[in-house]
Amino acid sequence: MSRNRLTWWKSSWAMVIAVVTLTVVAFAGSGGRSCRAAGANGDTMIFGHRSTLRHALTPQVLQAVGRGLHWLAKRQNANGSFGSMNSVAVSALGGLAFIAGGNLPGQGRYGGNCAKVIDYVLSQCQPTGLIAAPNDGAPMYGQGFATLFLAEVYGESHEPSLRQKLQRAVRLIVQTQNQQGGWRYQPMPMPADISVTICQVMALRAARQAGIAVPRRTMRKAISFVRQLQNADGGFSYMLGLPGSMMPRSAAGVALLFYAGVYKGKALAAGVHYLLQVRPGTPANNAYNFFYGNYYGTQAMFLAGGKWWSAWWPAMSKTLLNRQNADGSWHGNAGFSYGTAMALIILQIPDRLLPILQK
Repeated sequence: MSRNRLTWWKSSWAMVIAVVTLTVVAFAGSGGRSCRAAGANGDTMIFGHRSTLRHALTPQVLQAVGRGLHWLAKRQNANGSFGSMNSVAVSALGGLAFIAGGNLPGQGRYGGNCAKVIDYVLSQCQPTGLIAAPNDGAPMYGQGFATLFLAEVYGESHEPSLRQKLQRAVRLIVQTQNQQGGWRYQPMPMPADISVTICQVMALRAARQAGIAVPRRTMRKAISFVRQLQNADGGFSYMLGLPGSMMPRSAAGVALLFYAGVYKGKALAAGVHYLLQVRPGTPANNAYNFFYGNYYGTQAMFLAGGKWWSAWWPAMSKTLLNRQNADGSWHGNAGFSYGTAMALIILQIPDRLLPILQK
């Protein structure tokens, strides 16, 4: 990273620190009041309730996070990416793991690592708006995670050079949504699945929070699509016409509703109750897509708050601590860098340092 760019990052993040400090002070002065939204059947979704988060980050969790971040930083490639395939998706997740720990360019122990991820992701941005490495066979996964990552960075820095590439990425996502409201592996409208769709919805939500225009119709169509995927048991199917609920896809469905702006109703309440039945520690939770499912499941339960979060988090944190390797890493179905990045994001959710979790 050039000296001028590094100077810009440092000055930008100094301003951010001041804003965050004022925000924390203001919240502390509010007596711990939270923003609430009424849920279905009289339930209440509690957002950012201090009493549910106060004891979430135990010394054991913090130690595991520290070891994990150290491992991740040591495994970063020279070009800023992660993994042997230089995956844009895994690299963006690694960057999100650093941000979740308070590390940004010019800030934090791993600020330099975060800056390298930014450089790598920007280097993979194409004029069309697609963000993908040459060997990526399912680029819309990377598109979603990379756009989310850039939106989180831009939301704090408002660097003009980031804005243009972020706008192009958002435009591509909007243009490739299919008629039913979803997305699939390739950057074109085609029969959609819930897995790729949640990636795009989170990216669009983060971009909108960062000040990038996102058509409301795009989000409404995504909501319509995921509602059609919900089953009678509250869980979600993978695609239209392929019934059957499983934990990972159902976690994605509940998170999608939240991030698309649905905060109450029978669909959301049924989805949250389904997730409680497949929470960490149950046989249904130990699936092939363990990290994928719990990445979305933990965010969904965090956003639900209250009794749902209280029932989820102890089991989630205990399970992840037990799965951590001696060297500080976690192994996922897409490799160690993927598993470690996912675990770190999950374990740091109670810190609420990712902007998408702050609103």
